Order: sequence, then structure tokens, then C-alpha cells
Amino acid sequence: MHFSTRQGPVRLRHWLVAMALGAPGALALATELVYVPVNPSFGGSPLNGSVLLGAAQAQSKYKEAESALSQKTGLQDFNELLERSILSQLASAATSSVLGSNGRLTPGTVQTGNFRINIIDLGGGALRVTTTDIVTGQTTAFEVRQ
Repeated sequence: MHFSTRQGPVRLRHWLVAMALGAPGALALATELVYVPVNPSFGGSPLNGSVLLGAAQAQSKYKEAESALSQKTGLQDFNELLERSILSQLASAATSSVLGSNGRLTPGTVQTGNFRINIIDLGGGALRVTTTDIVTGQTTAFEVRQ
């Protein structure tokens, strides 16, 4: 660089000295980037959980439908409990009638209430269990190995 005034080389020297002294300082300010997770599911602080959940719920446009459970009376709850208990007893009775003395399923047909359970030996230790709802005609089946 060539400067036409007498102060030109002086300014250039000042600039070069400032760059030489400032460059190592700029390098000393650089640090490593360290990833710190925020979400507690990925290793972040558990204290962030409620904040993240609140933010997600505030942004959510989904509105939960009225739950049928919240509208049931005590009598309805009792009736459902009684129905489940009776169905459990029927399932136990059906299971005991299709199990042999050795604890294995035995091929045959069992009818309990509105259901017919048909067990077919497929050979090779495999059985197909088909349950039919007598009222609606719907069936469901699965295979099991013994």
C-alpha cells in the first residue's frame, strides 16, 4: 500500500499493530459448542417437563371430546362391574371345560351363553380356537401351539 501523505505509513503501522495484538484475543474468545438437551426425555432437566408440556398444550388445537366415563352414574358403574364379573366367571367356566386334566386345550365345541367356542386340532401341536357370537354371528379366531 502506498499513501501519498506523511501520516499514511503511520496509520498503516497502527492498523497492523492493532490487528497483530487483537487477533490472538479474538481467537481466545472462541469456545466449543456444547449441546445441552432441554427435553427431559432426551436427557434434559426434569424441571423443564411441565414447562414444555404447558407450551405444547397451549399450542394444541385438539379439543378432547366429552368422556363417557365422566357422565356415568354410580348405578351404571356398578352394572358394568357386575357385567365384567359375570363375563369373567363365564370365561373361567369355558376355560375349565376346554382344558384337559393335563392343562392342555382339548379339541371340541363348548357353548356358554351367547358364545360358541370351537377348538380344532390342526396337527403338529397347533390348534385353532374360533369363538362365535350366536346372537350377531360375528366370529374371531386365533391359532395356538401346545
